[in-house]
Amino acid sequence: MRCLRRCWVKKMPVTIKTEHEIELMRVAGRYLAEVHEELAAALKPGMTTKDIDRLGEKLIRKRGCIPSFLGYSGYPASICVSLNEEVVHGIPSDKRFIQEGDLVSLDAGLIYKGFQSDAARSYVIGNCDEAKMKLVEATKEAFFRGIAAATDGAHLHDIGAAISDYIEPLGYGIVEDLVGHGIGREMHEPPEVPNFRQRSRGIRLRKGMTIAVEPMINMGTWQVDFLDDGWTTLTADRKPSAHYENTILITDGAPEILSLPGGRRS
Repeated sequence: MRCLRRCWVKKMPVTIKTEHEIELMRVAGRYLAEVHEELAAALKPGMTTKDIDRLGEKLIRKRGCIPSFLGYSGYPASICVSLNEEVVHGIPSDKRFIQEGDLVSLDAGLIYKGFQSDAARSYVIGNCDEAKMKLVEATKEAFFRGIAAATDGAHLHDIGAAISDYIEPLGYGIVEDLVGHGIGREMHEPPEVPNFRQRSRGIRLRKGMTIAVEPMINMGTWQVDFLDDGWTTLTADRKPSAHYENTILITDGAPEILSLPGGRRS
């Protein structure tokens, strides 16, 4: 969060993290991965989106961490819960119930000893909706295709190009009004990280950079609408959308996925 609207990144230098800072971000990432695993296990038809938020905040605070999103620019919850055609930033409510076949995207962040971690997952609830499941799987795969290009000395925009090369032949739309971001002491640091192809190759990535890569993939058009609540983002054609995100560390080899301990696929 916020799979930020473009140009919202604070004006500050791209930071290279120290070994001590990286270790703190590893712990933050491990805790966030655990929170996502417990949220996934709890998801079921009949629960409200506010139930998910309450559980998420409890799990974050149980680990001695602070929910990154709660109060961030006025956001009123700890977990962004987005359903079906909601791309991102859905606001939890006691009046919204999870139903069989819903596509649910959970975006969560936490702060551990002053350092941030940010990650998102999408799930299809209950009986399998094949089209939605394929979208969720493709979105997750797009993340891994993208970060394969994220190595020391490579260019930032190679990430979005790799995502586009995978997604476009599938006929899905890649959201362009929202992007990933650098992360560290702040939730949103430079650089902006587009999930789609750019004309330029962007800055060179350097060992010690930490970024959040987060493809948002729509079943139909790439275009989105923003609700008057200032947060909820919907697909313009109201077809389903999926979101997959992790905080990663640039190394001199394959990137380390900080919010997936050991870099395992989850």
